[in-house]
Amino acid sequence: MKLVTAIIRPEKTDLIRDALESYGVQGMTISQASGYGRQRGHTQVYRGAEYTVDLLPKVRLEILVDDNSCDDILDVLISTANTGIAGDGKIWVTQVEEVIRVRTGERGLAAV
Repeated sequence: MKLVTAIIRPEKTDLIRDALESYGVQGMTISQASGYGRQRGHTQVYRGAEYTVDLLPKVRLEILVDDNSCDDILDVLISTANTGIAGDGKIWVTQVEEVIRVRTGERGLAAV
């Protein structure tokens, strides 16, 4: 099993969630996040005063997947999240050794 973690633009959340559900993903965790990458935030003008926004709003999406469907889920994420503009986000994959469903005690793929 693998844990796919993606940091994405907030405005893409619903579109990505719908695409993943259409693919067959049954569960995911979505959290609000803030951060910056190469763009290092941006400057804005408010009432004539310029100020810098260092941390941009982002969404963190986490999905547990089996090894066989990982590449397909990555393709769905990449194609849906891509705008071609800096700040589209990052995706990383982590190997998961064990998953346990707390309610039933199921382990492994049965717990996903």
